Amino acid sequence: MSTGALQAATAALAAEHAAVYGYGVVGGRIDAARRAEAAAAHDAHRARRDALARMVRDLGGKPRAAEAAYALPFAVPDSASAVRLATVLEDRIAAVYADLVRASRGALAREAAGTLRDAAVRAARWRGTGVAFPGLAERA
Repeated sequence: MSTGALQAATAALAAEHAAVYGYGVVGGRIDAARRAEAAAAHDAHRARRDALARMVRDLGGKPRAAEAAYALPFAVPDSASAVRLATVLEDRIAAVYADLVRASRGALAREAAGTLRDAAVRAARWRGTGVAFPGLAERA
């Protein structure tokens, strides 16, 4: 497998660590009506994080551990800002998986594309609408 695939998988792992942390914040601020949705997203990112750690090892790399804390892009004092944070997290995840799709081939590329799709669907649910090119639009 290419060095590019390892670098992209390592970046995706770092993004998943940040998403797990971020969803901890989301879960603490989100309204009860959307708490199950936030918990499901948190669980999905934990599972992806664990799978990516294995993938990085399989690609010959050493997975990095999560940071103790991550800087949030803005303050999250209420449910509305928690929804905004969840949207940002999913957009960021889509972007790193778009990179992994570009850097990989075969089963790894298909798996990354599926994860990009999942992030785009979650982002659309949080945002209330989708974007034309998930994983790419966030970079404009």
